[in-house]
Amino acid sequence: PAVYPDGRVCISILHAPGDDPMGYESSAERWSPVQSVEKILLSVVSMLAEPNDESGANVDASKMWREDREQFNRIAKQIVQKSLGL
Repeated sequence: PAVYPDGRVCISILHAPGDDPMGYESSAERWSPVQSVEKILLSVVSMLAEPNDESGANVDASKMWREDREQFNRIAKQIVQKSLGL
């Protein structure tokens, strides 16, 4: 749910610095040079383990995640296998 159709990820810590024009994130949650690699990787792991399906980047995937997890997992597996050339 947190991956846009073009492959970009929706993680607050990677968003441009400053105030969120939509008002969802504080400036402290967004990118700044003091963010450590560890903190960024933890955000990625968190996104994968517990995606935010209430404000997902991919609305269809968010809906499927909530309503049909089995199909979501099947499609995600197919996409990963295809991207790895398997």
